[in-house]
Amino acid sequence: MKDASPEQTMDLSQLEKPVLELEAQIRAMEMDPSQSKEREKLAKKLDKLKAELFSNLSDWQRAQLARHPKRPYTLDYLERICERFDELHGDRRFGDDAAIVGGMGWIEGNPVMVIGQQKGRDTKQKILRNFGMPKPEGYRKALRFMKLAEKFQRPILCLIDTPGAYPGVDAEERGQAEAIARNLIEMAKLEVPVVAVVIGEGGSGGALALGVADRVLMMENAIYSVISPEGCASILWKDATQAPKAAAALKLTAPHLLELGVIDGIVKEPLGGAHSDFDAAAASLKEAIIEAFSELSELSAEQLVEERYQKFARMGSVG
Repeated sequence: MKDASPEQTMDLSQLEKPVLELEAQIRAMEMDPSQSKEREKLAKKLDKLKAELFSNLSDWQRAQLARHPKRPYTLDYLERICERFDELHGDRRFGDDAAIVGGMGWIEGNPVMVIGQQKGRDTKQKILRNFGMPKPEGYRKALRFMKLAEKFQRPILCLIDTPGAYPGVDAEERGQAEAIARNLIEMAKLEVPVVAVVIGEGGSGGALALGVADRVLMMENAIYSVISPEGCASILWKDATQAPKAAAALKLTAPHLLELGVIDGIVKEPLGGAHSDFDAAAASLKEAIIEAFSELSELSAEQLVEERYQKFARMGSVG
């Protein structure tokens, strides 16, 4: 394996620094009409710089982009791709897990059951959303919405963005592993089209519990893996600082997973990452979702279940 270039081992914050400085300069000129020509020159310089910096990202840098604090979350996307979204709550057993949001949305006039993991931006929201790590009641809530969609013959859209299921004692006491396993079983049997998109982090079984779908897509700078790079590095080398090395070994980025057949497509992000332009990222996501559901609408319930089974049965096959 060739050694990565200095640019590829650079942390994302260092990589983004010249971009942020240029953007600040451009913003400072916006109120001065006399500097319009200079602003145009800087804008072209900014586009060129972004193309140079973001055209050859390492796996570790993509992992950092997937976790970017300003990256759009589930509700940010729903606000832009749905003409209307009616949120539902509760698992009807224990409570309402705010790390999972879901309800009926309308995309281009068509009703779709939308379910996704939601992170928070400020401290209050992060605590409310449990940092995007669902507990058992969150997965049972998601399954309730899926079965409701199946009852009324509505397609299902899952937006995946979690570092993993919550590993706390209270979650284990309420059956975390069983809740995830139940979702895997039930999703495999759903008789309506299911599309899942990894929009940020797709961590372990916590992500897979929403990922048994007819079409699994990933945003260009998302990651999807059985373990985080830091966790992998801590196990293999007893050193979390080896995370960049682990990220490369895990093959957790969209291009690798498309090649391996784990996902079915990649959703293009604006240059610089989805956080640089929420509207453009959402437009790209919406187009991919509509296309996927259009393809699946031609299949019968029996075909959906059989093809979904075959899709996951092929994964990991050798020879």
